[in-house]
Amino acid sequence: MLKRKIGKIALGFTAAFAASAALANVAQARDLTIVSWGGAYQDAQKKVYFEPFKKAAGIAMNDESWDGGVGVLRAKVQGGAATWDVVQVESDELAVGCEEGLFEKLDYSKIGGEAAYIPPSVNPCGVGAILYDFVLGYDKDKLKQAPSGWADFFDTKKIPGKRALRQGPKTTLEIALMADGVAPKDVYKVLATDEGVERAFKKLDTIKGDIVWWKAGAQPPQLLASGEVAMTSVYNGRIDTANKNEKKNFGMVWDGALFTLDSWVILKGSPNKEAAYKFLDFAGKAENQSKLSENISYGTSNKDAAAKLSPAVLKDLPTAPDNIKNAVEINVAFWLENIDRLTERFNKWAAK
Repeated sequence: MLKRKIGKIALGFTAAFAASAALANVAQARDLTIVSWGGAYQDAQKKVYFEPFKKAAGIAMNDESWDGGVGVLRAKVQGGAATWDVVQVESDELAVGCEEGLFEKLDYSKIGGEAAYIPPSVNPCGVGAILYDFVLGYDKDKLKQAPSGWADFFDTKKIPGKRALRQGPKTTLEIALMADGVAPKDVYKVLATDEGVERAFKKLDTIKGDIVWWKAGAQPPQLLASGEVAMTSVYNGRIDTANKNEKKNFGMVWDGALFTLDSWVILKGSPNKEAAYKFLDFAGKAENQSKLSENISYGTSNKDAAAKLSPAVLKDLPTAPDNIKNAVEINVAFWLENIDRLTERFNKWAAK
């Protein structure tokens, strides 16, 4: 009797093991999945990265888009049902995710070596994808008077109409302070004080009834095109692409732009790690990165990519000397320390 019970238990374990092995094989069998920011940017990535990579490497690959948030990544990795492999993340998501063990530590020998990339783009958990700006965007065909900076963005008498800003405190509070006369170089010094935070929200109060909030990067050009807003904060590349591909006549103001770097990461436990490295190696090559900048005006991470670009393309990149001279680098350390507190404050303010 005991032997029969033990036999049944053993058979049960064998069946459970076989089932888990089958599930593991299914996980192993799924295609490489790359996740980025959608819209015109991802269209450019498909053209210069995704489709050429699939052909060159002979690897089955899917691409998806997301709107960011480290909580989404936590749920994917810690929930044990990660369906993503390579994800493009913002700087604060890179820092938090790396600290929490959500990403694989990168072996740079598989992607050209650390020396191939500009120093700010090298991180133990991620490799730089693009350098880009949040700029003030507007439609030249709809505005009689072009805005010259964030102060005009907040001046509804001078330039009537709705304005669009990215939903949340990050970038919004910096923009409000610059509009209120804070020099770009002093923005985080002021924002680090309680008085500075109050000042930013007080400035936002002046146009609260005229703000349209956006979440996805594809939205600002759509809001301009429809005439729903007169001006918007927007990724510089989205304006450039709308002008090139959709024959729009959008303008942008580089003065007081906010710039940052996005990175590629491999989610912890990815069953497609080797294929992921092959993709990162492909997307990290100078000749491929230069093609991205030709299709959408973002700076890239390979040191040799800029040398392959024409002066006409270089002048429209966020890294061009005239464009970056009065720009503010988004302070990752500040937002890591303050994002929860200021998001709570922003949400309460927005709900009033």
